Amino acid sequence: MAHLPFVSVHAVISPASVSGSPALSKCLSSSSSLGSIDAGGVEPITGEKRKLPEALTLEDAKRIRVMGDIPMELVNEVMMTITDPAAMLGPETNLLTPNAARDETARLEERRGIIEFHVIGNSLSQKSNKKILMWLVGLQNVFSHQLPRMPKEYITRLVFDPKHKTLALIKDGRVIGGICFRMFPTQGFTEIVFCAVTSNEQVKGYGTHLMNHLKEYHIKHNILYFLTYADEYAIGYFKKQGFSKDIKVPKSRYLGYIKDYEGATLMECELNPRIPYTELSHIIKRQKEIIKKLIERKQSQIRKVYPGLTCFKEGVRQIPVESIPGIRETGWKPSNKDKGKEVKDPDVLYNMLKNLLAQIKTHPDAWPFMEPVKKSEAPDYYEIIRFPIDLKTMTERLKNRYYVTKKLFIADLQRIITNCREYNPPDSEYCKCANTLEKFFYFKLKDGGLIEK
Repeated sequence: MAHLPFVSVHAVISPASVSGSPALSKCLSSSSSLGSIDAGGVEPITGEKRKLPEALTLEDAKRIRVMGDIPMELVNEVMMTITDPAAMLGPETNLLTPNAARDETARLEERRGIIEFHVIGNSLSQKSNKKILMWLVGLQNVFSHQLPRMPKEYITRLVFDPKHKTLALIKDGRVIGGICFRMFPTQGFTEIVFCAVTSNEQVKGYGTHLMNHLKEYHIKHNILYFLTYADEYAIGYFKKQGFSKDIKVPKSRYLGYIKDYEGATLMECELNPRIPYTELSHIIKRQKEIIKKLIERKQSQIRKVYPGLTCFKEGVRQIPVESIPGIRETGWKPSNKDKGKEVKDPDVLYNMLKNLLAQIKTHPDAWPFMEPVKKSEAPDYYEIIRFPIDLKTMTERLKNRYYVTKKLFIADLQRIITNCREYNPPDSEYCKCANTLEKFFYFKLKDGGLIEK
């Protein structure tokens, strides 16, 4: 992670109404240990953990897969082969890989109890807690030392202001960093005032891990946008944390509430409630290892040596390409020049898909799939269905030019049917609609020349 010698920021975080779609909850996890303490002596409240999935069951493995999916049984088999300690992540890891994630050191230290994260704040209504007050003093010292442009009186006033909270990074019982912020629930945003890590503890991923913990803390409070005023020294850091100068939060939401700094740059970061930020780099690395192993498997198949062709010595002048031994194992498929060919003109493809989607939406059996499933009607739907999709979402994706190929469009159509069959009994009215609609849109796909007849 880049050095954070002088970081002065403001941030706005805005809540978004989310329908609670934990589609990734079965395959992603978080080990957040954020607590909430105030100087009145309230004990730390350990945050709920988003647990890693256990081994996939046979029922999971048998679920219907959509075109392009990698079978879960194959993924599980590949994961069993990843045994190199240098390539593994977890409490047992002793060595970091050459291209380890920025926050990997910090994450491992947290798992081993070397560092802790606590949300703390001052209180004027409850009895003072000596440990919390000492931590607040430590935070004031870290911010003052790392942010020399900020008046010490100003830093002290905000750190000890009961309306402000600070995510404190504790190591060996002392403060080594933190992020000071103020939440405005009625306005739907949070202002981040200071962000700093003490100079002798930088380049260890603490800044990234701090921000990841802050993201998860706000996701739990249903706050999903950060706006920040960052000075010239902090812009690079915030870009690495997913911040952008593209501001989506309306100005009327934060104007007059956050403190503006002369010469600072306004930046924004949108949080995704389906992402466990403190474990994201771990998950991505594991996915890379799985893909690497799958590629190695495919390569080993391709490297297989087949006997040479002897038919030409016998006078044969020509043979079909598909009859060459091993050709299909490389992934080669016969092409059809007339049907199933990819449409290269994006406008032509858009109009074809728009017309097809309109026909599907007007089909009498399309009514169950017109809009996203409401959690109030099916409370466990998003726990069972990992990748929800519906015709309304497909319409939005089409407008946004998401479907750059016909395969993406067909995959989403098939996903609607697959999700329905996965969640509902085979003899249900919904599955009957799905069966009829599937036959209809495949007929239309063939009729329009988007797939082979």
